[in-house]
Amino acid sequence: MKTLPVAVQVYSVRDQAEKDFKGTMEQLKAMGYDGVELAGLYSYSKEAVKSILNEVGLEPVSAHVPLQDMQADIDSVIETYKYIGCKYIVVPYLMEGNRPGDEAFKQTLKDIIRCGEACTAAEMTLLYHNHDFEFIKLEDGTFALDDLYNKTTPDQLQAEPDTCWIKVAGQDPAAYVRKYAGRVPIVHLKDFFKEGQVGSMYELIGLEAEEDKGSGVFEFRPVGHGMQDFKPILEASIDAHAKWVVVEQDEPSGGHGRLESVKMSRDYLKTLGW
Repeated sequence: MKTLPVAVQVYSVRDQAEKDFKGTMEQLKAMGYDGVELAGLYSYSKEAVKSILNEVGLEPVSAHVPLQDMQADIDSVIETYKYIGCKYIVVPYLMEGNRPGDEAFKQTLKDIIRCGEACTAAEMTLLYHNHDFEFIKLEDGTFALDDLYNKTTPDQLQAEPDTCWIKVAGQDPAAYVRKYAGRVPIVHLKDFFKEGQVGSMYELIGLEAEEDKGSGVFEFRPVGHGMQDFKPILEASIDAHAKWVVVEQDEPSGGHGRLESVKMSRDYLKTLGW
């Protein structure tokens, strides 16, 4: 059975990475991860991060970089992460007011295109990592996420589908991965549990919200321990010609720690032959 290499988003173990980056990378390698997706450098220099990852044997696949940082100095962002060895730079999130459907999105789109073209010129690729807010429908009935890809070319922007948020939005993650076959180099594997009406789910990714929290339950889970069906997602990742799958868990749950959670995810994928 064909499989893909498995990386982990370092944001999932950010507390440990901040305290002991090398030791944390060694533990991820021992769990069976092949690479990492960075989310910052944790007070280390680019030289130190590159050296540690090379020594430990983890491939620096990609990096989540706030769009504001790219807008301010895309050349510096590219120089940093190309030096480390990343092939992909990822827009991780759009703040309210700058999302598809918002007036300011016109400028945001121009900036994404500019940054994507700069990445391509540097032999890197810009990706977009979705949440669920991109599944609002625009006036023409198109999902905002599709509108984003319709208004850009693969040379300007490619996709990093977050399968958790696609499912939370009521869509089929495997179908969405296949929809952008050839434009999906990385697929985010993320599991969750949701019950009842939930107001704000973004507090779990470090964002405050004023809206009603609702009386329901929402929590992130290790891969294979929540509501996702990962076999179709993994098959779709192969069919879509993805290069990597990346495990991500924004917050632990069920009394498990961050490192324990990502180990549970990796162990589950091993049971599927990955």
